Amino acid sequence: MRNRTYTADAEPGDTVTVAGWVHEVRDLGGIAFLILRDTSGKIQVKFEKDEMDDDLVETGLGVHRESVISVTGEVAEEPRAPTGVEITPESLDVIAEAEAQLPLDPSGKVDAELSTRLDNRTLDLRKDEVKAIFEIRAEVQRAVREQFRDLRATEINTPKIVATGTEGGTELFPITYFGKEAFMNQSPQLFKQLMVGSGLERVFEVGPIFRAEEHNTPRHLNEATSIDFESAFIDHTEAMDVCEAVVTAAYEAVEENCQDALEALGLEDEFEAPSGEFPRLTYEEAIQRINATGKLDEQLVWGDDLPTEGEKALGEDVGEHYFITDWPSEIKPFYIKDHDDDETLSTGFDMMHPNMELVSGGQREHRFDHLVAGFEQQGLDPDAFEYYTKMFKYGMPPHAGFGLGGERLIMTMLGLENIREAVLFPRDRQRLSP
Repeated sequence: MRNRTYTADAEPGDTVTVAGWVHEVRDLGGIAFLILRDTSGKIQVKFEKDEMDDDLVETGLGVHRESVISVTGEVAEEPRAPTGVEITPESLDVIAEAEAQLPLDPSGKVDAELSTRLDNRTLDLRKDEVKAIFEIRAEVQRAVREQFRDLRATEINTPKIVATGTEGGTELFPITYFGKEAFMNQSPQLFKQLMVGSGLERVFEVGPIFRAEEHNTPRHLNEATSIDFESAFIDHTEAMDVCEAVVTAAYEAVEENCQDALEALGLEDEFEAPSGEFPRLTYEEAIQRINATGKLDEQLVWGDDLPTEGEKALGEDVGEHYFITDWPSEIKPFYIKDHDDDETLSTGFDMMHPNMELVSGGQREHRFDHLVAGFEQQGLDPDAFEYYTKMFKYGMPPHAGFGLGGERLIMTMLGLENIREAVLFPRDRQRLSP
């Protein structure tokens, strides 16, 4: 609509045309009010029945909630109105009538189960607090891109249909690709490594990944957004520096630019960006601190992966974002480089929120012979990855990087109970539509 005014821009004394959804209608007898909602906010439309055309009043008060309408009229100050102004309508057009019975209540007065909300996501996002999550998500993605660019990284887009899985194993979605078997990519890992050997050197990507995991938990998805970084001529400690800077930048941008969204979520007083450096614990220190909490049924020993209960206990003990470094080589992927002075220790690291893991990263093995040996040690056929391994014969520099879970970052940042709340249309074991 060419002459449309957003409700937030309607000023007293202006004659405007606003358009949006019918949020609420209140009939008080001789006077009635319609609350119109658009993406910028809400505005009150006043009907003085004795002074207005009967058809205009009947149309305005008879329209169902969530119908799309446009209203033209003069804006006046009204301190008692929800936003301090109101419109006296000269005309009202019903653009799209909504059914009287809605599958959920966008006003939020009646709660709906998460499954009902996800089945009706368009209606769900008409609620301020739900829309706020995705305003914040958009700001996070803008901020991380800006931070990567400030660090002289180039944004890339890698294939999502691949001939082999990034890490092998069974966590792959097979597809038919012109009569051949192919897979949805688990990670841009191998492709971003190839890029650090190119003229780009330092790259990042914000894009989808696919994992055919059987998990059905509040923190797992089968299609997720990965925020990836890879750079030539840095080691794992410098990659952690970048990781810390990116996460901090995301929080700072939300704190600075998303106050209305934080207020809609009730977080305006408690949201705070991290300050200072994130603690860095070795794997050995981590299992010692977990064991010391006494919260696990069995003590962890060297070589154990950290169970969810252990992560939670350690997170409560640390109380802020932190890194776990120097993992045992045997439990990290083949492309993670070992320490030069101790091959039992990898340069792999995880970055943790107190509630869960957010990041996996490390320095990569850039030496061809060592890389091929790593494939063989993990039962993978190096020949299946020849497109990747052969480039390590032609001058591959030392490099390091990480992958950050986009939805997990939003989930932990906003204290969401289920990761699906941070995705417009989540994909999990049960959900393939909408």
